[in-house]
Amino acid sequence: MISRRSLIRGAAATAIAAPAAGLLVTQAGGVTRKKPGRAAAPLSLKIVNNSGEFDSKSVHVYIVGNDGKNQVRVTPEGELKPVSVGDNGGDGFTDYAIPLTGEATTLQLPEMSGRIYVACGEKLKIKAVEGGDGSAALAYPAGWVSGDPNFNVMHDCAEFTYKGGAMYCNTTMVDMFSVPLGIQLKGDKDQKTGFLKQGGRDQVFKAVKGAEGFGDLVIDDKRVIAPGHGLGEGKFSESFFDAYTDKVWETYSSKELVVTTNAGKFTGKVSGDKLSFTGPGEVSFNKPSTKDILFCDGELAAPNDGTTGPVAAIVGAAFNRSTLASIAEQPTTDPAEFYKGDVVHEYVKAMHAATEDGKAYGFAFDDVAGFASYIEDGGASEMTLTLTPF
Repeated sequence: MISRRSLIRGAAATAIAAPAAGLLVTQAGGVTRKKPGRAAAPLSLKIVNNSGEFDSKSVHVYIVGNDGKNQVRVTPEGELKPVSVGDNGGDGFTDYAIPLTGEATTLQLPEMSGRIYVACGEKLKIKAVEGGDGSAALAYPAGWVSGDPNFNVMHDCAEFTYKGGAMYCNTTMVDMFSVPLGIQLKGDKDQKTGFLKQGGRDQVFKAVKGAEGFGDLVIDDKRVIAPGHGLGEGKFSESFFDAYTDKVWETYSSKELVVTTNAGKFTGKVSGDKLSFTGPGEVSFNKPSTKDILFCDGELAAPNDGTTGPVAAIVGAAFNRSTLASIAEQPTTDPAEFYKGDVVHEYVKAMHAATEDGKAYGFAFDDVAGFASYIEDGGASEMTLTLTPF
């Protein structure tokens, strides 16, 4: 039920982001993995520019991440190279951009875990720095921070892990939304996700701009930043979920909340400031803040322990979808029940409403009950990342 929490929470404003191999893991049900052995052949990765807004010469692609030992980047020739502080140029930044050769550019993707960034109009400013252990690392773009060198660059990313012939990938709006991206994955199956409806980008911008308390998250025509990052920029209320959290605590002080995970059923009730569960294990949560809910962290942190983690994920998803107070058996699987009432996460609602399949990664637990723009294939043969019409 839980997948890659650490990666999709995003990097802090000036932090060194280090996507690690294996953070993208199979969800419930999983895939059939290939037997361990030699490294898989590079995966065919096609980048398609259907943006209608930028010609391919002005679209720059970056493939960066981790090979399990080092932070790495992929060259235009498909070579995996460790990042180096010596890669910084005279302007203080690396130039890891992979040029597009036309409307469709085919690259070779080696085994690794990381992100595929696309920048439109100008290149990203990504600095290689010395990490805490002395090895080189990257300071990733933080487009939601006004002081970040990439704030004025239109960019976005998809996330992936390619390992043992299996590909796990997703589009993401956890940090922000700017460039509409869609993924198609071929192999044992032919799947796609992330594609927006016609006019979907404008739909998202207008919906968020027009929602009370959310309007300041829209940065011109460049991007919409997630409410959690809006807190740090003074663009979103730090008490947004407070009234709803009080309602949840009041509701379950007099009745039970049942959360079902792969480990079994957990039954919870509120006493004082603590929501405590019994079942396959004992799990408890203090009353979360708005920040905790938006980041699915803090009091709602989800360790990979098989008990607290899955319960935290389901409770966190129910908070973000405004179903926790009204539905006492979680997770809720009917999207018609999401985003109702007086306290609604309008950012995430807008993201899901704009996609063709109704799926989006709008917050870190959006994969609960399968509503994330995430696909996987144990025998992947080709991945296509498409910049779709603006």
